[in-house]
Amino acid sequence: MSQRRHHGGERRRTWPLLGRAAGPALSVRGRTAEQSATALLPLLPVLIVSAVVSVDLVYGAGLTWVPLLAAGPALAATTNGPRGVLCVGLLATGLGTALGIRDRAQSHELAIVLAALVAVTLASALASALRRRRELVLAAVRSVAEAAQHALLQPVPAAVGPFQVAVRYSAAAAEARIGGDLYALVPTPHGVRLIVGDVRGKGLPAVGTAALVLGIFREAAYDEPDLLAVVDRIERSLARNLGQDDFVTAVVAGYPEPGRLEVVNCGHAPPLLVRGSEVIAVEPAQPAPPLGLRALSGENPRLQVLSFSDGDQLLLYTDGVTEARDHGREFYPLAEGLARHVCHEPVRTLTALHDDLLAHVGGRLHDDAALLLLRMPDGADVAVAGVAGVADVADMGDVARVVDQSEQALERKATTAKVTLQH
Repeated sequence: MSQRRHHGGERRRTWPLLGRAAGPALSVRGRTAEQSATALLPLLPVLIVSAVVSVDLVYGAGLTWVPLLAAGPALAATTNGPRGVLCVGLLATGLGTALGIRDRAQSHELAIVLAALVAVTLASALASALRRRRELVLAAVRSVAEAAQHALLQPVPAAVGPFQVAVRYSAAAAEARIGGDLYALVPTPHGVRLIVGDVRGKGLPAVGTAALVLGIFREAAYDEPDLLAVVDRIERSLARNLGQDDFVTAVVAGYPEPGRLEVVNCGHAPPLLVRGSEVIAVEPAQPAPPLGLRALSGENPRLQVLSFSDGDQLLLYTDGVTEARDHGREFYPLAEGLARHVCHEPVRTLTALHDDLLAHVGGRLHDDAALLLLRMPDGADVAVAGVAGVADVADMGDVARVVDQSEQALERKATTAKVTLQH
């Protein structure tokens, strides 16, 4: 059993909690501004045509400014469909004709300019049609990628066992939606177990390796009572199936009984434990090789045991988060970011943390990044839920009834947890 294995200690670095998140509100405003800008894009070609006409009316001399009307349909090819391009081209051609007549341009010069406008319009309409076709193909590919993501990285519910849970995942290839980072969290007869890992490499080979690891983990997590035995099964399978230069860094954790959290770190970044007013980096007492490389090093991973009580939180992540750099080549300070944004709602915490990460790198990640946050609810959460229920009652008798129902629900959860642990 896992209790009989060697329990490695942990070296810890701590960061004080710095504040709470205002990130979600900022991200909502940012998304609203982005949606407004996107809605105005189809009107941009018309605005350009209008600007050219205005300049010609003020400074016009012959056909000097009229050829610039071709910028309207050319730009419309990137923001509108073929019908929109033709409409902008027709508008530009009509206005160009009117301006030429107004400026008393020679007929053959005006005909050449208008022929050029028609040619640009037709070419732009064709380019727009091809762009729309590629977008449809891309949409179909993305739908397949989303289906593959749901099969590989199954959605994690907001509550698993005794934990509140939140997950954020971003693939470096934005259109692919999936990459080499992996995570899974499953309730088992041996308690809740989870894995967060990072496959060496990118592309389809990395996705295939991630699928292999997750499949083995989900089976072994149910079958093996010992967490180290789960890691051993993954190691044996990867040793048979991976190439010599391939490996997977991972943290495997389990919660076999109340207050006891087991962690096995296989060459991965240390999890961050939020306890009280500190953020603690839980580093392994003895480094262990990544999964798939144990035969080369001869070292075995060790089990760490942490106390995990009410209000504690544990953040697991991949190196796409900590190795994200800003324009000054500075790494993202994850521990400090977590200290700033941590709150009692894991979803809000990860939303603010993810927005902060994107702001640090300038809007786009260059590596896959996964964040998984566990939180053990405390008594304050029960009190808040009770207050929310009281807000809807009419008198003190209803208040008492709400309190009784809350106590009964807690007793049922405690009984269910005991039965689960016994089995």
